[in-house]
Amino acid sequence: MKIPVTAFVLAAFAASLISCGSEEQTFVPKPKGYNRIELPAHAYRMLDKIHPYDFEYSKFSRIVPDTFAMAGKDWIFVHYPQLNANIQITYKPLQNNPKLLGEFINDSYKLAAKHQIRASSIQEQRITTPSGNIATIFRIEGDVPSPFQFYTTDSTTHFMRGAVYFPTATKNDSLAPVIAYIQEDMLRLLNTLQWRKK
Repeated sequence: MKIPVTAFVLAAFAASLISCGSEEQTFVPKPKGYNRIELPAHAYRMLDKIHPYDFEYSKFSRIVPDTFAMAGKDWIFVHYPQLNANIQITYKPLQNNPKLLGEFINDSYKLAAKHQIRASSIQEQRITTPSGNIATIFRIEGDVPSPFQFYTTDSTTHFMRGAVYFPTATKNDSLAPVIAYIQEDMLRLLNTLQWRKK
């Protein structure tokens, strides 16, 4: 027995109406998200007394020597293994030489300015630490490898520069909690910094 074509078409049309249902399904791509970063409560310890400076640093970091070719003997990294971040500390003796002081300060400004290409803003702030040191802090916003830098000096004997570095291609908005966390550690470092005679 042959089924008329019209009957077949009508049956197929009715089946498609029934299968569609009254609700339409809309598929929306998932919004871009970032991994949740668990950060421990801040806790600190004192630096070993082998450098011409003392300060408190995070218990969740470790001190490693700076191995760059141009590194001085008292240059170190405060390394955060879990966060893949470093605070690079560079130290230079001044030998009561105002010309050297001017050069080191100029170098600090040049190193901060290198981020201008990718930075949305660079904010400069001067603070006086509890021990009487004057420090200049650079907060650099945008997708830059070093969002926070400083230099400090007693203007006659000691000069120190510090910079937070993230050796990663991750966008800084996703790293914002880690940047804020390490920035707090860096301020603690500055506020507990004491110069030592070597």
